[in-house]
Amino acid sequence: MRISALLIDDDPILRSGMKGLLSMVAPEVEIVAEAEDVQSGIAAIEKWKPQLIFLDIQLNDGTGFDVLEHFTQSTTRLESQVVFITAHEQYAVKAFRFSALDYLLKPVDPDDLRSVIEKVKKSQDDATGISHVELLLENIKRQTNSFKRIALTNSDGIHLFEIADIIRCESEDNYTTFYIRNNKPVLVSRTLKEFEELLRDHGFVRIHQSHLINLTFLKSYVKKNGGYVIMADQTHLPISQRNKERLQELITKTL
Repeated sequence: MRISALLIDDDPILRSGMKGLLSMVAPEVEIVAEAEDVQSGIAAIEKWKPQLIFLDIQLNDGTGFDVLEHFTQSTTRLESQVVFITAHEQYAVKAFRFSALDYLLKPVDPDDLRSVIEKVKKSQDDATGISHVELLLENIKRQTNSFKRIALTNSDGIHLFEIADIIRCESEDNYTTFYIRNNKPVLVSRTLKEFEELLRDHGFVRIHQSHLINLTFLKSYVKKNGGYVIMADQTHLPISQRNKERLQELITKTL
């Protein structure tokens, strides 16, 4: 299965290295064009309409975000999947994760590259989409702990939710179900641990191997029968022994 790709990066050495890595770990990916700055990147996307774009954040005349922002205001629809290439910038990485976008850290690891390509192939019919891009740009403009929305992607499509409306998350193997105020549950193929790390600064706490809750929707903490919580949606959730002390500390802080 051939995948046409565009490589946008201002470093010719990195572009050469990426092409070499791709030839080794993902020969089905063909770099049809390269660009080194915002304007040439936009022109290449419009000309080649690649299935996949590898996009560096820092470019000579701006950023990769400027490339994407152009398409939020253009009549030309972005039909490509986008994978960001970035140095280890914790803030940017967190924004990618909230927006459900793929990224690679420099120096690019061959195993990470192969993993991203496999994800791209599984969702080849799904472009990154303006909704993903707009959420990313919104998140990038915010402070790290003030993200307001999260993108959840599954076989039904892309779902954007206010973080404040998430009541709880429940895991089953490598899947997580989100229970959201005034919405039906949403199942995504990502682990609860990923969302625990992503949401811990937003009032969420892990109370059990299978449960992550939003303290805003905690109604009662019951100590009998081993300990459990009652949530605003009337669910009773168990508390593991190892998480009881942490939960009590957080409840005390909110009083």
